[in-house]
Amino acid sequence: MTSETGSTQEQPGAAEAARVSAAPEASAEPLQYDDGYGNEVGVGPHPLPWPEGDRYDPELLAHGDRRNVGDAYRYWTREAIVADLDLRRHDFHVAVENWGHDFNIGSVVRTANAFLAKEVHIVGRRRWNRRGAMVTDRYQHVRHHPDTADLTAWAAAEGLPVIGIDNLPGAVPLERTELPRRCVLLFGQEGPGLTEEARAHASMVCSIAQFGSTRSINAGAAAAVAMHAWVQRHADVPDPRGR
Repeated sequence: MTSETGSTQEQPGAAEAARVSAAPEASAEPLQYDDGYGNEVGVGPHPLPWPEGDRYDPELLAHGDRRNVGDAYRYWTREAIVADLDLRRHDFHVAVENWGHDFNIGSVVRTANAFLAKEVHIVGRRRWNRRGAMVTDRYQHVRHHPDTADLTAWAAAEGLPVIGIDNLPGAVPLERTELPRRCVLLFGQEGPGLTEEARAHASMVCSIAQFGSTRSINAGAAAAVAMHAWVQRHADVPDPRGR
């Protein structure tokens, strides 16, 4: 609301928003996933004697490991972690359209790392917001494609069907569809969803069942649901009871 003198009264929450945007951590990418988010996690310096082997990082052994990695990878170098993950990566790829610098892409990358996707493909703009990835992009192979045609040409050369994920007329329910073991799961941008070109190039489009009033779930959530559907069908899930 503007007064007669021309000064502008701040709306509720505006001061807090300005404070957050001015904070150093708001614009800088965190070095670790917990930077600026409360108590530290991870482990401190490794007690002597240190473990031997090229996989271990002397700096981490000396100063502690606060990275967003599982306990099995504590004190390992980044290169050693990636090499180990490469031995076990799954046969699905994840692709996401990036025409308007979608903030959800970071979340998609983080989930792709969690489910051990073979690669993440960014379609459109090369630059994407990495903050939501919480540094997991350091351990995930990420490939760029200038447009959808380039992605689909690459997928065809690799013998990979492109499966679009969007709630579109004619889409088949993901819950009743058996995803191929080798495939590319393609997601559209938050809001408009898959572009017309992406729909035309997809061999199939799957929808995610929804039961509430909202028109759609966000792209990051949709990607997580679809990747987990692939994992349920194809991944070797260990039995926690050791059976």
